[in-house]
Amino acid sequence: MEDTEREKLKEIVEELEGYRGRHTELITVYASAGSNINQITSQLASEQSTAQNIKSKATKNNVIDALEKMVRHLKLYKKLPENGLALFCGNVSKKEGQPDIKIWAIEPPQPLKTKFYRCDQTFVLDPLKQMLEAKEIYGLIVLDRKEATFGLLEGKSIKTLRHITSGVPGKQRAGGQSALRFERYRESLVKEFFRRISEHVKELFFNKPRLQSLLVGGPGPGKEDWLKEGQLITALKNKIIAVKDIGYADEHGLELLVETSQDILAEEALIKEKVLLEKFFTMLAKESEKIAYGSEQVKKALEMGAVEKLLISTSIDKKIRIELENKAKSIAAEVHLISEETEEGIQFKNLSGIGAILRFVI
Repeated sequence: MEDTEREKLKEIVEELEGYRGRHTELITVYASAGSNINQITSQLASEQSTAQNIKSKATKNNVIDALEKMVRHLKLYKKLPENGLALFCGNVSKKEGQPDIKIWAIEPPQPLKTKFYRCDQTFVLDPLKQMLEAKEIYGLIVLDRKEATFGLLEGKSIKTLRHITSGVPGKQRAGGQSALRFERYRESLVKEFFRRISEHVKELFFNKPRLQSLLVGGPGPGKEDWLKEGQLITALKNKIIAVKDIGYADEHGLELLVETSQDILAEEALIKEKVLLEKFFTMLAKESEKIAYGSEQVKKALEMGAVEKLLISTSIDKKIRIELENKAKSIAAEVHLISEETEEGIQFKNLSGIGAILRFVI
């Protein structure tokens, strides 16, 4: 999901969160990706019949009117959008006896996995909120000398991908030459297991779309030994942003790894933002002809098709931001929303909050 898509979805979610029905007359419908639009329409028509049983005349009329509005809206589509559709409709009037039936139809930026209908005092927004959380995915690897578990972190969701065991026997208590031979044999099995772990990491994560980084954890020195001896390819080794000591190498270990890495995960998005702003300010100092800032300069650059990256502070007025975003999209420029959570972000805000890295000098 692009920053602009995320920001628009966030604004809609915040708006919908602000509504509360006087009664259970706010309707939420999630049509999952691949759903049959005719089945969704038929279900809503069926709910209109059920709504006839509502005791309160005002509530009954508002629910039936909302359902009718949703059915009419669905008839505008020949089929559901690729990622599904989220519909919200109901009486949002603050005045008793003066209904104001409004509808929102949201084509989500990511595939909807939920098929859902509810009539309540509030809209159900959890599936959209989860999309806001799941900006990037992280590979999870927990291991020791006996087992390894691989998983994915997407938003707050942890998915176990695979679990393997080494088959390495425990240490032999007896001494002598046989014990030394056994220990050499045991260590050869451990090294082979480390190589197998690396093969699984490559298979699971090397060509993974949206993979941001890798997190590694486990009890004891096994994880460090694997990084030294496991022959993990450099491209994946460079993606490792944390190596954590945790007590398990199973599914529970994945949960512990995420829990102990929260500080690092929180910093990741900010680091990317800081790098972008550092580039902007460096170019402003050394290659100012390749930089534009301020509303007028940036608009001129957009109109000339000269913008490569558009930077907009989240403090900028919504209407101005949308206008600039649309101009940027029309020339295939990247759009980056800049927070105020870093010193660089505050500095950028004070420099008008609107800037651009240019494709060519104007």
